[in-house]
Amino acid sequence: MAEAKNPKSTNLVAISIIAALFFIFGFVTWINGALIPFMKTINELTDAQSYLVASASYISFVVMGLPASWVLRKTGYRKGMSIGLFIMAVGALIFIPAANARTYWMFLAGIFIQGTGMTLLQTASNPYITILGPIESGAKRIAIMGIANKTAGALGSLIFGALLLSGIDEIKEKLTTVSTGEKSVILDQMANSVFVPYLVMAGVLFLLGILIRKAPLPHVEAEETDDETSTGGAGKTIFQYPHLWLGVFTLFVYVGAEVIAGDTIISYGISLGFSGERSKFFTTYTLMAMVSTYALGAILIPKYLKQKTALQISAVLGIIFSICILMTTGFTSVLFVAALGIANALVWPAVWPLTLDGLGKHTKTASALLIMAISGGAIIPPLYGRLVDAGKEKLVSAGTELTEATASAATSGYWILIPCYVIILFFALYGYKIKSWK
Repeated sequence: MAEAKNPKSTNLVAISIIAALFFIFGFVTWINGALIPFMKTINELTDAQSYLVASASYISFVVMGLPASWVLRKTGYRKGMSIGLFIMAVGALIFIPAANARTYWMFLAGIFIQGTGMTLLQTASNPYITILGPIESGAKRIAIMGIANKTAGALGSLIFGALLLSGIDEIKEKLTTVSTGEKSVILDQMANSVFVPYLVMAGVLFLLGILIRKAPLPHVEAEETDDETSTGGAGKTIFQYPHLWLGVFTLFVYVGAEVIAGDTIISYGISLGFSGERSKFFTTYTLMAMVSTYALGAILIPKYLKQKTALQISAVLGIIFSICILMTTGFTSVLFVAALGIANALVWPAVWPLTLDGLGKHTKTASALLIMAISGGAIIPPLYGRLVDAGKEKLVSAGTELTEATASAATSGYWILIPCYVIILFFALYGYKIKSWK
C-alpha cells in the first residue's frame, strides 16, 4: 500500500470530509433501533418480521456491492459519493407515501434504497480512508471514522426514539381495547410521525450530495505489491487470496453481531418490561461504548497496540459479554448487550487493513466484497428474531406466562452471538496470515 503523496493539511481536510460521510450513514443506519419497534407496532408484526427493517437495509450491500465498485471505476470517488447521497435522499422521500399508506413493503423499499446509497458511500470511503496513509495505521484512521459514525448513530437513535417511540406504551395498551376502525385511525396517526423527519433528512442529503461535488479530495490509489510486479504474481486473481475471503466472512458475522447489539437492545428492554420511554435510550448505551473504545483505539493504534492484537481482544470480550447476557437478567443483562459496543468497536477498523494488505490492484474489488459482507446485518438479526419467536411459542405452549416467556426467549436468543465472535477470533489469530492456498 502507498502512503498518499499529499501535504498533511490536504489529508486532514480529506479525513474531515470522509468523517462527515461516516457521520451521515451512521445517523441513517442506527435509527433502525427505533424503527424496529415502531414498525412492529404500526404494521402489527411479529419479532422476526420486524427485524426485516435491518434486513432491507443491509441486504442492499450484497446486492449492490459489485455494481457500486463498477460505478466508482467509472465516476471516481468524489462523484460516486455524491451519487450515493442523492440515492439516500430518494429513499428517505419514499417514507412519506409509505407512511400515508401504512404499507410495510413500501417502508422496506425506502430502507433498501437508502441502503443502496450507503453501499456506494461505504464502497468509496472505507478503502479511501484505509489507503490515505500507511497501512499500519489504517485501523487508527478508521477508528476516528467510527467515532463520527457512532456519535451520529447515538444522536439518530435519541432523536428518532423521541419522535417515533414517544407514548408507544400507552398506544399499545390502548390498541387492545379499541375497535378495528379506531385502531386503524390510531396507527395511521402514529405512522404520520415520520413525515417531517424524513422530509428534512431528504433535504439535507440532497444538499450534501451537491456540496460533495466541490470537496477537495486528493486522489489516492493502492500500490502494486511486489508479488504483482513479479512475473509469477502478475496474473493472480481475487480468488487466490484466502485471507481476503476469510476477512469477508469475518466482517459478515461481525456486522450481524454489531446490528444485534445495537438494533435489538430497545426491543429487548421492552420485552424485559422496561417502558418504551426508558428503552429508547438503550441503543445510545451501545453506541457510546463503541465511541469510547474507538477513541481508545485511535490513541493506542499502532504505537502501543497492533491491529491484530486489538482484534483478538475484541473477539474475546465479545464471547465473554455474550455469555454474561445469557447468565443475567433485567437491567444487568441490558448493560451486557450495551457492553458489546466495547467488543465490537475495533473489529471493523482492524479487519479492513488486515484484509486489504497486499492486494494491490485488487483493492477496489476486494473493498466491494468487504462491503457486501455487511449483508450479515440482513441475515443474522432476523435469525435472532426467529429464535425469540420460536422460544416464546415453546415456553407459552409449556404453560409459561406470556410476559415471562417473552423475556426468557429474548435473552436466550443471544446465544447466536457466540459463534460469531469465535469466527472473529480465528481470523485475528490465524486467518489474516493465510496469503496463499498452498
